[in-house]
Amino acid sequence: MRVVRITVGALETNCWVVSDALGGPSVVIDPGDDAPEILRELGSGACAAVILTHAHFDHVGAVAQVLAAVDAPLLIHSSDADRLTHDAPHGTGGAAFGFAGVTAPAADRLLEDGDTIEAGALELRVLHTPGHTQGGICLFVEDPEGGAAHLFSGDTLFAGSVGRTDFPGGDSRALASSIASQLTAFEPQTIVHPGHGPDTTIGREQRINPFWPRA
Repeated sequence: MRVVRITVGALETNCWVVSDALGGPSVVIDPGDDAPEILRELGSGACAAVILTHAHFDHVGAVAQVLAAVDAPLLIHSSDADRLTHDAPHGTGGAAFGFAGVTAPAADRLLEDGDTIEAGALELRVLHTPGHTQGGICLFVEDPEGGAAHLFSGDTLFAGSVGRTDFPGGDSRALASSIASQLTAFEPQTIVHPGHGPDTTIGREQRINPFWPRA
């Protein structure tokens, strides 16, 4: 399995280009900015999907440019889909932070909890994790070559922290419930790739994250 991080934009958002490393197509997760760099990483290879973990401006800013260059559908959870096409606070939120006009096209596929996305030998499972936004998701994928599993956590879970919940649509109780119900059962060695900041593991977050659920 191949996982490439491209840190993009003013908010240093992590965009991920992921493939099975066996010749299958890639998926692009959260193309927030710097479309040329993302497209250089994709090269001439096929792209199975562009997936958004949520609809905030710093995660969607390069969507239109990427989609114009690749033949791939845009996927987002149904609860965030209406936010994509406008930059108001209940949209992408860009206007409130000096990024007016940062929007994305309407999604081609609306995701729900438990859905799967296939890309070659990869199967990414959708975990609905509301809290940062109402339609926030994480994506869980097993390594087809037998390595540790991977969790793309968007702005739900960071190394040592969690996503903010003081934006429109945020809910701190919902975020805590999402982590408790969706993430605590994963193996400690599961590699976590967040929407901002460095990678971590489920085991590390169990030990050190003050927001991790504890009995």
